Amino acid sequence: MRGWVWVALGLGALLVASCGGTGSANGPAAPRPERATATPARETPPLPTATATPWLAQPPTPAYTPTPTIQHWALDARVPEAVAQTAALTHPGWARTTDPATADVLWTWATQPDQPVVARWRYVLVAPFFTLDHQVTLAQVRAFWQGDATALPTAGLRATPETMAALAAFWGPPSEATVHPTAASEMIPQTWRTGHWALVPFDALEPRWKALAVDGRAPWDADYPLALPLTVVVQNPGVAGPPPGPRGNFSPDRLTVVAMTGVTALVRATAYTMELKGLTYPAEDIGDLLASADITHISNEVPFDPTCPPPNPSQKGLKFCSDPRYIALLEAVGTDVVELTGDHFNDRGPEAVFYTVALYRERGWAYYGGGENLDDARRPALFEHHGNRLAFVGCNAKGGGYARAAADYPGAAACDWDFLTAQVRELREQGYLPIVTFQHHEYYTFDPPESMKEDFRRMAEAGAVIVSGSQAHHPHGLAFYRGALLTYGLGNLFFDQKGTTPYGDQSFIALHYFYDNRHLSTRLVPLRFVDFAKPVRMTDEEARPLWEAVFAVSQGP
Repeated sequence: MRGWVWVALGLGALLVASCGGTGSANGPAAPRPERATATPARETPPLPTATATPWLAQPPTPAYTPTPTIQHWALDARVPEAVAQTAALTHPGWARTTDPATADVLWTWATQPDQPVVARWRYVLVAPFFTLDHQVTLAQVRAFWQGDATALPTAGLRATPETMAALAAFWGPPSEATVHPTAASEMIPQTWRTGHWALVPFDALEPRWKALAVDGRAPWDADYPLALPLTVVVQNPGVAGPPPGPRGNFSPDRLTVVAMTGVTALVRATAYTMELKGLTYPAEDIGDLLASADITHISNEVPFDPTCPPPNPSQKGLKFCSDPRYIALLEAVGTDVVELTGDHFNDRGPEAVFYTVALYRERGWAYYGGGENLDDARRPALFEHHGNRLAFVGCNAKGGGYARAAADYPGAAACDWDFLTAQVRELREQGYLPIVTFQHHEYYTFDPPESMKEDFRRMAEAGAVIVSGSQAHHPHGLAFYRGALLTYGLGNLFFDQKGTTPYGDQSFIALHYFYDNRHLSTRLVPLRFVDFAKPVRMTDEEARPLWEAVFAVSQGP
């Protein structure tokens, strides 16, 4: 570049020298002869003005820009490759190298207490969903990893080689007697076939596994103990600027928790107990659990009616209504969406239906499965939360007088299978995860008939991720089918059947966890009724007979 500048300058000088001077081309004019006729002198042409030839003009000297120095980061061989995909790798001046020894910085595990933690990578202890155990301690898991076969109630623990390398950085190499390397694609089949448990990355969770609590903490809790710390080690003291770092594989702002429930009917002895002990008395034990969910579903079968008579715990007839004051109980449990597919939604006529729907709207609650007319009843309840898109749809499978919604008449919507199938497919195509619920026929057994199961499977084939029965006064089994979870009946939430029907005083709340717009996991919370109105959570030991009865008739993958 400098040589070119000097040539340009030389040419410019030559140009100036050749264009100097101002005289005429023919010199001065000769004197005119006396008396002679004057002859006009020839005009001298003007001298040309000297101008620089454009191609010889000197260009501006460009600013000097040094070539940036590329710095390199690397991934420790013990750290999963997926960690490399969590950071935005577009940092100027940084590139990845596959040689950790020559890297300027290294992404690795923070195995020393004085190392700064920049992110955490969560692993989850899982078991086949029908496993009766629910929680263990971290000390038990570590002891089993290191070869103590009595530390956990399972014959083996499975993990991918990558997961084994990560945990070995903290616990040492696993025992060949208790820990079995397994490909990720084989993890579900092998755990279900053998009954083994597994350690999987958080993002590998799926509903066919039960996510076990460790030290009383669930995988989505902030202080979950199987969240391994990551750090960035600077290996070159001359590193310029902050180095890029990894992110974890769990973020609470991408998680949505949905609480699904069974029958609510604030009538008879339930309502009478509420009058005696307080309108929110039934929620004293479970209200915080339901309200803590991001979306709480309530299947309220009965309309509110300002002319409803005082509750009679010995009422014989089956025409029901609820005092509008009782909506305080639904408020106390954090209701977000109300299912209106119930058999009794039309018990007090159109005006009570309109009145009830207006109460829900005033509170900003969504509703579905019933409404002011058939179009309203069929309209899905749509939610978008933390990137998860959920759609609730439902209907009354009994039809007839139980489901009277029509083009110009309010009530619950009867099941139109062709319409519902097309609706579920369309919602799935739009990016929603459909949750389908039924007010189906009632059975007082753990295993419902095949005819009922066929309706649930039809919705799974259409694209539903969860199909749930809201009608059961007796808990039913469940099934995994075509990627969907089918819960045939959860039992009562708020209804007065303690002692009146087998297992009428036991039920479940289903907590469904969604992450990155997929169904990640489900937890069933067992309940028992202490009276005609109030359910309480059962301990694992108390619930064991219920688990055994439910799982005995359930269908795995």
